[in-house]
Amino acid sequence: MAGGWARDGAVQEQIDASVADGVARARAALGHGESRRECAECGEEIPEARRRAMPGARLCVDCQAERDEGGPAGGINRRGSKDSQLR
Repeated sequence: MAGGWARDGAVQEQIDASVADGVARARAALGHGESRRECAECGEEIPEARRRAMPGARLCVDCQAERDEGGPAGGINRRGSKDSQLR
């Protein structure tokens, strides 16, 4: 049951849309095609095991780990902030 001015089912639709966005982002991050033999960042050889495990790999393990430390990409806040709704 939705509260306020939202129609019934609106909250579940919002959750479903957020999950679909997350799945789409994860699928887009997966590699496609043939992997590079050398890292695009440092030029080191990408081991064959990584190339087989991660099709489309462009980075060696170390460079990918550095890039991943940046944290998750920001999502979309579909609800907006309460403050902006009260103004």
